[in-house]
Amino acid sequence: MNVRPEYDVIIMGGGPAGSTLGALLARQSDLRVCVFEKEVFPREHIGESFAHPLIPVLEESGALEKVLASDCWVKKYGGVFNWEDGDPKVAFFDHANWVNDGVHRWAMHVNRAEFDHILLDHAAESGVDVFQGVSVSKFEPTGDGCVVTLKDGTTVRGGYFVDASGRRNSIAAKQKREWLSGYRNIAIWQHFLGGQSVQSMPEDWNVFHEPNVSPIGCFAFPDGWCWYIPVPKFVDGKRVLTHSIGIVTNPAVLKLAGKDFTRQDVFIDTVKQVPLLGELIQDVTPIADKMLTATNYSMINDQFANYDERWLLIGDASYFVDPLFSSGVAFAANQAATAALLLKQSADPATSEREARDLWHDYDEGWHGMAKTYALSIDQWYHAIGKNNPGSVYWQSRGNTVDLGIQERTFDALLNTGFTPDLLQVITSGSRRMADLDRNGPFAAAAALAEPEDLTPDTELELAADVRVRPGPGLDVPGFKAFIPPPPFDLPPPVKEAIAKYWEDPVANGHVAPSPTAEPIPCQRFETPTQEIRGLDRDGAAELAALLASGPVRYQELLDTLTLPQLQLFKRLYLAGVVTVASAAPTAEAA
Repeated sequence: MNVRPEYDVIIMGGGPAGSTLGALLARQSDLRVCVFEKEVFPREHIGESFAHPLIPVLEESGALEKVLASDCWVKKYGGVFNWEDGDPKVAFFDHANWVNDGVHRWAMHVNRAEFDHILLDHAAESGVDVFQGVSVSKFEPTGDGCVVTLKDGTTVRGGYFVDASGRRNSIAAKQKREWLSGYRNIAIWQHFLGGQSVQSMPEDWNVFHEPNVSPIGCFAFPDGWCWYIPVPKFVDGKRVLTHSIGIVTNPAVLKLAGKDFTRQDVFIDTVKQVPLLGELIQDVTPIADKMLTATNYSMINDQFANYDERWLLIGDASYFVDPLFSSGVAFAANQAATAALLLKQSADPATSEREARDLWHDYDEGWHGMAKTYALSIDQWYHAIGKNNPGSVYWQSRGNTVDLGIQERTFDALLNTGFTPDLLQVITSGSRRMADLDRNGPFAAAAALAEPEDLTPDTELELAADVRVRPGPGLDVPGFKAFIPPPPFDLPPPVKEAIAKYWEDPVANGHVAPSPTAEPIPCQRFETPTQEIRGLDRDGAAELAALLASGPVRYQELLDTLTLPQLQLFKRLYLAGVVTVASAAPTAEAA
């Protein structure tokens, strides 16, 4: 296949984010799409265990059925987290809703070399021009599109450029990444034969034992934590089940005497002494004689999208977080689903420039908010453990910082529970109540900043004088399909029933759960000369805008009449100065 001189969308990188975006665009539009992947697949990659929000995106892209037909995966039902003294914390995916409806949500452990190859081949079979072993060396915006230069000097024109190239600094954003959190990590791992499964442990706490279903195992020790993941691989030409065993630690730990875990003998001696994990791996042997490493977890680009320059970032090219809860590929795929809608709308002549700019703004702000609040929630987990390990170099460097300069993009996810239900389930030992988090932890401390403290029941409030309220289309971020949010949010019983049916067989029942990224959703944009805050009409934003624009309203009236989503939006507006204490100044009119 020859490279065409021009494409509507050029994607740099053929990993799960790039291949999923390509497949979605090819199946859902007439856009001409190409993927340039610098490597030739199959190739090894870190990140072998996934979270369940990935499954609906694979179903919508058409790739799920092909993955399920392969032998590269093991069905994953949740996790075992042995973090402190006492029994481990255990949970099925979406545990509370499994209790309610009896239907398991599930994900996968995979051989990434095979899994990623299936997804990239699927993109090509869907109509994407896929070029492997081809590097992009330069990106240049042209005003109405872009030009990319390949390593061999070939130039290709594009309408839009998507960087899905992974953790290197973006050639489009042209900026170095910043640390997303206060922690620094290195991961060291290899695959081993002879390990026992986590579900084989006949303990009272092991909810995975009786049904014999697979979780990920995560096990803390003084210098970090270990993962334990079943991974089907080919060894000596035969399909076998290995276990990926990894250590996540602070690079500074490796400099301490006897703790250079990149040495295989030190690594094996160490993991065999980790509580619970050691019981499963006494007889393991590595399939290779060198350890694998990956560094620089938890970094973020300041900008994920630029409408004027026609580029956007997805997956690790935009941000990547600590691997503790296997979120990376699920987040990347859902970013791809959002990006697919964004690009389809942007290329539609019926979309005005103002609407397109709004959608690009939603993509950038919404996914930044998710990244930063999820990082805070991981820090919240680390904070609790660090208190109980005062002598550990690793744990004392975890979760001890809170960004007091939280941006508006972060408030949205904070106020709408940036915790995933599974993370909240584990940290709160099953209560799933935000109130049960350690108030001194980073997430709880940051969330407290989003609560107005200076209002009394009789305080009269109104929109600030310079505010304009503008209706229009918006993006639903993160837009997880078949997802039930944790308390205090809720969904109507028929929607919950449809979600349960979906998870019984996502391939056959894909139609019963609506996709949040099928089309833009109506919203209200509260604008001042310096900022914009968006509320969704499905959450009552239009009614709240009308109430605030009608004149001063007492805070107690708001508390008595607003729904929870409306109240959360009000808090964002007040903390940003969009809503102020009433004065003699005239209020703004909705426009």
